[in-house]
This record gives sequence, structure tokens and C-alpha cells, in this order.
Amino acid sequence: MSTLEGKSAVVAAGAKNLGGLISTTLGERGVNVAVHYNSAATEADADKTVAQIQEAGAKAIKVQGDLTVPASIEALFDAAVNAFGGVDIAINTVGKVLRKPIVETTEAEYDSMFDINSKAAYFFLREAGKRLNDGGSVTTIVTSLLAAFTDGYSTYAGAKSPVEHFTRAAAKEFAERGINVNNVGPGPMDTPFFYGQETPERVAFHKSQAMGNRLTDITDIAPLVVFLAGDGHWITGQTIFANGGYTTR
Repeated sequence: MSTLEGKSAVVAAGAKNLGGLISTTLGERGVNVAVHYNSAATEADADKTVAQIQEAGAKAIKVQGDLTVPASIEALFDAAVNAFGGVDIAINTVGKVLRKPIVETTEAEYDSMFDINSKAAYFFLREAGKRLNDGGSVTTIVTSLLAAFTDGYSTYAGAKSPVEHFTRAAAKEFAERGINVNNVGPGPMDTPFFYGQETPERVAFHKSQAMGNRLTDITDIAPLVVFLAGDGHWITGQTIFANGGYTTR
């Protein structure tokens, strides 16, 4: 029997790619999942993920919302509580990548990057702190670029960077209720999220920096996220770089 069986989770951006795999992995372990998706473009993915979780024997719902709006985060947790009776696990995989020189970056791009990567993460943590059952778990997906010295990713790494401070504060503030709070920083992942920002030459370079001369795969990350929610619960306040040696501190 899974140590997580019978618990309930919210997975932000949980319809496809890494979020989708985390959602279905939790479902396979008997966790009920509220699968969040952002827009109509990903609704079909959400439906597929919900169906996979239900086929595994757990409950699942889909919830649409723009998580840069705190009221949407509140509605997401409301939906999970209403469907499952409570929430034990909150996982935020929301993110947006932009590779662009500082001198070419517009104010609108800056605002969008910080809204998606930083503001949404903060208010997701806030709502998790209000709504999770005692003994719960929160994980945010960040990036291994937080340990990199590189060009181009000022707004992406910059907007993810505050999440480390949010997480440390939340870990201290939620500790009395037995809630662990962590970040996982994947290396460049083999998903559409990554390729739109890079040239073939840079993709080859990124591969060369990690074990096995490959990018991070979503199957490298999902088990770690699930571990932190269960057997790894004693870990808290940390940013774990899961990247095959791509970067370190």
C-alpha cells in the first residue's frame, strides 16, 4: 500500500508534460488529484490526464484558471476541497521560459514573466498554507538556472529566484503544522517548453553538460516530487537540483 494512498492533491499546470506525469504518478499511488490547466488549449490534455487517474482507481477533477490571479488559486483549492474533502499535497509546476537579452526585453515581457513565475508561486504557497491538512506537503518546480552563470535568461531565472526565499519562509511558517515545503530545479527538460528558446547548437551544449549527454526527462523529476510528498517528508526548506550534474552550488 502506498504511503500516499487516500490523500488528495492539487497539481498546478497538471494537465501535460511534467505536470501531467506528476498527476498520473500520484493517481497510480492512490492520490485523488485536482488537475489544473490554464486555458482551453490544454483542456483536452486535462481530460486525458483525469481519465488516466480515474482508470488507476483514484478520483480526479479538472479545474481551469489563470493562476496569476490569486482568486483563481483560491478557486482551485476550493474545487479540490469540495471534491475530495480536503487537500494534503500541493504541487506547482507553472512556469514560462523566455530567452532574451536584457537590452531587448520589454516591460510587458518582464511583467508577464514575474506574474507567472513569481507572483503565481507566492500566492499558491499562501493558499496552500491556508488550506492544506496538517502533515501536508508543498513543492514548486523552479529551474537549475538558479545555479548558473549565463546570459539570456534574466527574467526566467530572475523570476524563479524569489521562490527560494518564499519557500524558506513558508517552510518555517508551516512547520508547526507538519507541512514540508520544497523546490525542485530540473535541468533543461526535453519538452516543448525548452526547445522554442534554443538553437540546435545550444541544445547540443546543454546536453553535453549533464550525465549521459542528455537533457533532463520528465521521468527524472516526477518520482522526486512524489517522494517529497511521502517518504521524503522530513526534507523541507530546500531547493533540490535534479539535473544530472548540469549545475550545482
